[in-house]
This record gives sequence, structure tokens and C-alpha cells, in this order.
Amino acid sequence: MIRNIVSIIAGYAVFVITSLLLFTFSGIKPHADPTISFILLTALYGVVFSFLSGFITQLIAKTGNLTINYILALILGGFALFSLLKTEGNHYTQLLAVFIFAPSSILGGLFYCRRNK
Repeated sequence: MIRNIVSIIAGYAVFVITSLLLFTFSGIKPHADPTISFILLTALYGVVFSFLSGFITQLIAKTGNLTINYILALILGGFALFSLLKTEGNHYTQLLAVFIFAPSSILGGLFYCRRNK
């Protein structure tokens, strides 16, 4: 049980820390109006690191099923949805998180499970 909790925290931390790094180093505020190229960069970057977060979650938990990844995806999507409802400005990051990044974290776990059967 503790291992599962730690795995979710680690997976979420990978996603959040890498997201913060993207916006910190780019100098673009997450709720500012971005260019199309930055939205595409954010989408690609987010898919890579949400996939990695799902993979790391499975790597630590070693459950062999995707339940832990579904929980991670619910947390990613839940926080994004909460942010969507509570913040002002452009919401492309939250929409990407709900519809693309959360499912990508499940795919990361699936990749790990299939690779280690």
C-alpha cells in the first residue's frame, strides 16, 4: 500500500516538476495567450513526461495492472479540472492535461506492464 502511494506521488512529481521547468525556462506564463507553436511544443513535451510519469509509477509500484495508473490519471485530470474552473486566462494547459496528458500517463503504465510480462 505504501509503495503504491509513493509511486503515485513520484509519478505526479515527475509530471509537475517537468511542467514547472518548461514554463520557468521558456518564460511563458501557463495562462497567458501562447503561440500555436508553443501549444504544440507544450503538447509534445507534456505527452512525453506524462507517459514517463505513468511508467515511473508502474516501475515503483510493480502492481502488474493499470489501477495505479488510473488513479494517477484521475489526479492529473482532477487537478487540471480544478485549475480550469478556478483560474482565469487561457486554459490550453488544463485542457491538454485532461484530454491528452492524463491518458498518456495510463499508456506509460501499459507500456511498462507489457514490457515486463
